[in-house]
Amino acid sequence: MIIVDSHCHASPVWYEPVESLLFQMERHGVEHAVLIQMQGQFDNDYQFECVRRFPGRFAPVVVLDTDRSDAVETLQQLAGQGASGVRLLAAARSPGDDPLAIWRAAARLGLTVSCAGNGGVFASDDFARLIEALPELPIVLEHLASVSRPVDDPDERALRERAFALARYPNVYIKIPGLGEFSRRALPVTGSFPFEAPIPPYLNLAYDAFGARRMLWGSDYPPVSGREGYENALRLPLERFAEKSEEERALIFGGVALSLFPPRP
Repeated sequence: MIIVDSHCHASPVWYEPVESLLFQMERHGVEHAVLIQMQGQFDNDYQFECVRRFPGRFAPVVVLDTDRSDAVETLQQLAGQGASGVRLLAAARSPGDDPLAIWRAAARLGLTVSCAGNGGVFASDDFARLIEALPELPIVLEHLASVSRPVDDPDERALRERAFALARYPNVYIKIPGLGEFSRRALPVTGSFPFEAPIPPYLNLAYDAFGARRMLWGSDYPPVSGREGYENALRLPLERFAEKSEEERALIFGGVALSLFPPRP
């Protein structure tokens, strides 16, 4: 099984340089990774530098200022440089006559959108209409659609049901994280399992909604280092899906990411 980390960050000015990520990947058998640019960082040169220095290991996902009038032209340039995808806020709209211009440009350029946002935006009718307008554009909901807090709250549950219902659109995918994004840390930690029981069933709910062919595992490195750590962020989700077929596990932990964000040679 080829393992691909679909959500990690590398930077010389925030978080960690790419060598730190490579150490974790090599230590835990992760073959490829998708470099997700940080929000608000519009200089993507380091993303492309990582691809050049380590050919075949990374797929760069870029960020740009969608409020600029030349955003579409900028995205075309970034695609020409080898971007595999673009990170857009779910609420991002373009200035001018066509509020979906940047989204249409991504579709036209053959890019995948790694989509960030809060649960309220993902669950909104406006976002559903955007998806309906762009059926040919792969849209990946980051962080379990941001409806995965470790609370049993009716409002949160309603948002999650609406966000996960976006699986009715065949071009919508979802990233699944390590358990530390939605589980409470056990204090004191005893044994090898660091979370309080019961574990919220969000991975299973995502599987029920999207299925293995539209799920991608991502570590969220390096923020995950302040939670359960890289090893556990991979090992524990693998264990949660241990009863699934090898084919399905291969899709969730690598195959889907490879198809959406192909590594650059």
